[in-house]
Amino acid sequence: MDHITRPKEEDEYFFEEGCFILEMSHPDVDPEVSLARARVEPGKKTRFHRLKGTFERYIMLSGTGLVEVGDYPPTEVYPGDVVRIPPDTDQSITNIGEDDLVFFVACNPHFLKSVYIDSEDLRKQS
Repeated sequence: MDHITRPKEEDEYFFEEGCFILEMSHPDVDPEVSLARARVEPGKKTRFHRLKGTFERYIMLSGTGLVEVGDYPPTEVYPGDVVRIPPDTDQSITNIGEDDLVFFVACNPHFLKSVYIDSEDLRKQS
């Protein structure tokens, strides 16, 4: 069935950003939007990064996080919260709880590794 995707837990992988990713959609099926599940372990923080030309949304599912987006002050996020991240904007999220921080990540257009820019070191230099 082309209209249903059934991700498999064993396909989850660690991404260089510092979190685990389970792809929920693929560009050949849905080129306009990507959907993935992200998981950050307790006490861990993702690297600061930005997505070139790609609008991103975090839809919080479980756990407690501290999100940093652009020039906004760090903000705690909880299940049900939606974080909107404009294209080309630095972002990072820290798991400040005792359980895994789990959230959906929706990107449009569809996420491609070529749009990922690690900005951790750039932030340290400024």
